[in-house]
Amino acid sequence: MNVLSVVGTRPQYIKAAAVSRELRRRHREVLVDTGQHYDFNMSDVFIRELEIPEPHHNLGVGSGSHGEQTARIMLALEPLAVSLKPDAVLVYGDTNSTLAGALVAAKLALPLAHVEAGLRSHNWRMPEEVNRVLTDACADLLFCPTRTAVDNLRAEGVRDGVHNTGDVMLDTLQRFLPRARDGSDALVRLGLEASSYVLVTLHRPANVDDLSRLASLLSALARLEERIAFPVHPRTRASLSEMGYEPATNISLIDPVGYLDMLALEMNARRIVTDSGGVQKEAYILGVPCVTCRDETEWTETVEAGWNTLAGSDPQRILDAVLGPPPSGDRPPVFGDGRAAVKIAELLG
Repeated sequence: MNVLSVVGTRPQYIKAAAVSRELRRRHREVLVDTGQHYDFNMSDVFIRELEIPEPHHNLGVGSGSHGEQTARIMLALEPLAVSLKPDAVLVYGDTNSTLAGALVAAKLALPLAHVEAGLRSHNWRMPEEVNRVLTDACADLLFCPTRTAVDNLRAEGVRDGVHNTGDVMLDTLQRFLPRARDGSDALVRLGLEASSYVLVTLHRPANVDDLSRLASLLSALARLEERIAFPVHPRTRASLSEMGYEPATNISLIDPVGYLDMLALEMNARRIVTDSGGVQKEAYILGVPCVTCRDETEWTETVEAGWNTLAGSDPQRILDAVLGPPPSGDRPPVFGDGRAAVKIAELLG
């Protein structure tokens, strides 16, 4: 079977690290990088560290508005798909690359498989929610990471082609965690001690494009009396520059880090503050309490288990969550058994 796989962002590289490895055991894969993340620390370093095969094609679309970026990807991807004539198109997650790949597949009547299908925040102001819902509507095979995702699709009347495979990010984390634990020197380089710092990531447009909201989040971090390690996304860096932001003495702004260093920073943090869906999951799997700077999440299981707190952008809610007692409940294994990529490769035929 010939599979055209479309990736373009850091989380998608993490997922492809597991899926491409299994696909190539059974099928022929052409891997296309849209270039949605074009910064080395956001893309190439992940390809290298995660041992992902070099993409066969890089569309090099770069940045732009949501509509512009999606259109550029479609314009570049459609003729490639016409020439390759794949048996299936495989897309990941909920980015502009995801939606562009889905629409190209639909317009060319190519079977579409969606990894991480069925997630819902029920917030239509999020570009990711639009992308994931429309992608699911186009998909023939819907690979769900959790039972909740399956239930979401059933509530929408979608049953055919739906499979609860588990989450491929768990596959990748389990494979590379020993390397991160034994090989990363991130804490030494940054002068951090285990369990004595808070790890922060912020990148969603609702948080970082709105400068007043971003200032509110930063004010909460400045009030914490402990070290803050803050790998800064390029989008966030641009907003900080526009604000003329000078970090408080406890906040260390650092460049984005590779996957192994990020795992090391996550597993050794006392708390994680984030707006990233992937980081919420990794925090849960690693057993690190998480504070999410959003009012809703797709990963409701992490909140229900007590390991993730939704704090929005309110400084006091963020402080209370970061300074509160650690969770006491168990962490049910909601993300599968670490064999999601194997199941996906088998289900593709």
